[in-house]
Amino acid sequence: MPIWVAILIAVFVWWFTTGVILYVIRHADRTGGDAYKMAVLFSVPVVALGVAGVILSVADPSLTGVYLGFFGALLVWGWIELTFLSGVITGPDRAPCPPGLRGHQRFWRAWRALAHHELLLLLGLIGIAGISLWGDNSTALWTYTILFFARISAKLNLFFGVPRINVEFIPKPLEHLKTHFRQGPITLAFPLAIMGLSLAIGFFAERLISAGNPAEAVSAALLTALAALALLEHWLMVVPLPDAKLWRWMLPASPRPTED
Repeated sequence: MPIWVAILIAVFVWWFTTGVILYVIRHADRTGGDAYKMAVLFSVPVVALGVAGVILSVADPSLTGVYLGFFGALLVWGWIELTFLSGVITGPDRAPCPPGLRGHQRFWRAWRALAHHELLLLLGLIGIAGISLWGDNSTALWTYTILFFARISAKLNLFFGVPRINVEFIPKPLEHLKTHFRQGPITLAFPLAIMGLSLAIGFFAERLISAGNPAEAVSAALLTALAALALLEHWLMVVPLPDAKLWRWMLPASPRPTED
């Protein structure tokens, strides 16, 4: 399979899975009630399928195993993100951040708003690492690891401050998170994130160049593309591009606020 096909697959899957999650959450916003919990409950087979894909992939270093690991890790990640965006698994504190908080007090309030979700993401990483420990195919582990650290980095940058914050797709259960964001000049967290993701792209690109067989090349291409997309998402916190248009057209209209 040509390498460019693997890169296109990675880009399409990133766009499509993001769109599906946003669609489900927007539909739940419009429906209300238990729609958020039902979305998580009915999607449990998705995470089960992802776990099965990861398990089957680790002992299979072939092209099939590479794609199983890549898609399996994405399904696990996507389900955990769905539990967060639906408000089912977030943190113990769901109140807006009081104005004027600074330093460790502000950080502690932000952590309490996300704690359960962050721990679930960490458990996912530990679980996939444990499954992959003695396997011949590490695609699933690397896929989840890129997503994990890129997401932690993005959240820290939103907390410390970035010039551009897109809140269009924040669902109703997470409205309070807007009070934890800081819109302003970049901090040291941003160049550190850019440097880390750039190094990751270089690492996987080198593996792509030195790959000994097609399966290794495809795995490296998928991971390089995923790291590049994570880098793009960070730059979109600074560069004013209309990235929301990538998904806005496919989503139901936002529910109108109810009048008292």
